[in-house]
Amino acid sequence: MSPTLDFAFLLRVSVAPALELGETRAGRRRIIPITGGTVEGPRLAGRVLPGGADWQIVRADGCAELEARYTLEAADGALISVINRGLRHGAPEVVAKLMAGEPVDPTAYYFRCTPVFETAAPAQQWLTRTVFVGSGVRRPDAVQIAVYAVL
Repeated sequence: MSPTLDFAFLLRVSVAPALELGETRAGRRRIIPITGGTVEGPRLAGRVLPGGADWQIVRADGCAELEARYTLEAADGALISVINRGLRHGAPEVVAKLMAGEPVDPTAYYFRCTPVFETAAPAQQWLTRTVFVGSGVRRPDAVQIAVYAVL
């Protein structure tokens, strides 16, 4: 049986300018602070709480390995921890614009992720029992991720 995707919600995550640590043994380390945002969709609504960050490694081949950790507050008040890992890459000139914080057409690069959720809230337990994939768009001061449940 082939899996299907069901749109669950859209994350709009506001971010501050990147902290550039420079070249490490793993690659170019960047930390992008998360400052807030919204969650809107048929399966979940709420807000992205300030705090957390996206810890990135930009590899020599230009591919960014992403690992974002942050907290959502659902409309019902439930707190939900998010660990979202992904990959973002494109042509060198596209990656250079993204790294400089310039707007780029989202069809010009690949940005996919696999968010995992943790919560103690009974009404939100479905998040902890479902596999999700996301398709992202990087804006100069935000990230938008369409999150889909894998059925």
